[in-house]
Amino acid sequence: MKKSKKTAEIIALILKKLKLTIAVGESCTGGLLCHTITNIPGSSGYFRGGIVAYNNDLKRQLLDVPEEIIKKSGPASKKTAMAMARGTKKKLGCDIGIALTGIAGPAGGTRTKPVGTVFIAISGRTKENNQRFLFKGTRQGIKLKASNKALEMLKFFLEQTGSYRRQPV
Repeated sequence: MKKSKKTAEIIALILKKLKLTIAVGESCTGGLLCHTITNIPGSSGYFRGGIVAYNNDLKRQLLDVPEEIIKKSGPASKKTAMAMARGTKKKLGCDIGIALTGIAGPAGGTRTKPVGTVFIAISGRTKENNQRFLFKGTRQGIKLKASNKALEMLKFFLEQTGSYRRQPV
């Protein structure tokens, strides 16, 4: 938990410095990423909100994920994650949308998408990132690992904007 808090604190500093806002669309993590981000004092200055769209209908209705994407690629896929990130950014009116979707288990996995498969996508003003991960562990462990990885990805994404250069500590 200490590492994720430190990462969230660094993200907070970068977002404040760059005057950027962020929102989260979550499925498999059930609000854990929002919880971690809002544990940092002053997060209301850059965090617009989050949508936990656990159900496919809510992914479509609240995050504008096209039905065709869910039908063709599945609710846990790179395409769905990116559509969620874009929809989060649009619906919550922010600079950066980040989304997670996957299979936390213990059931629901397949041969091609086993339990622990998680997709994390980030949609910014001019660039995007989308990755697939396979985490091992319990349901709670997978959710925590996915949330922490999303923080790491977001930190790296922000550091690569070119507007921010981390100062030596």
